[in-house]
Amino acid sequence: MNPTITAIDIPSHSAISRHVPGAHFHDCYEVPVQATEATALEIYLGAVSHTPAWVNRLMAVRNRAVSWVGLKDLGPLGAVDVSKPARAYRVGDRVGIFSVLQIGDDEVILEDADKHLRVKVSVCKFVKGSQTSVAVSTVVHTNNPLGRVYMLFVAPVHKRIVPAMLARATAALSAAGAG
Repeated sequence: MNPTITAIDIPSHSAISRHVPGAHFHDCYEVPVQATEATALEIYLGAVSHTPAWVNRLMAVRNRAVSWVGLKDLGPLGAVDVSKPARAYRVGDRVGIFSVLQIGDDEVILEDADKHLRVKVSVCKFVKGSQTSVAVSTVVHTNNPLGRVYMLFVAPVHKRIVPAMLARATAALSAAGAG
């Protein structure tokens, strides 16, 4: 079953919402999930561990291209230590291409920053009516013209990557709940 993934406003109750003012780019996608005991970080780890191959190929192209203009090579999106349990992560720890900024059962905020831009990603689990949902929000603050040019290319692709990853993660979460 394909989940219904919807572009929504960043939930006002999420901690990442306070980072939106002044952002150059922000978006949010919501997907209903079966009620789950999984924490927000466990959901994130499940999502990135199921990164579609085409996303990692795009990341490889991105990493080669941006090295010419001084941005760092982030590596593949799904490069996480699958043997490390979510409960072992602390604020400041690296989780693939991001570092943990804030961690809680229902929301995790991850970030990456360089001299050109600051990116924050939130995975927020919440109940909407009688349905459990997950919202993945991205907030980007650019620091200079290079960051803004970079986002001209990244923003349209980002709008395809997040829903694709959410679909994969939701399927994995459903399979884990059924097993």
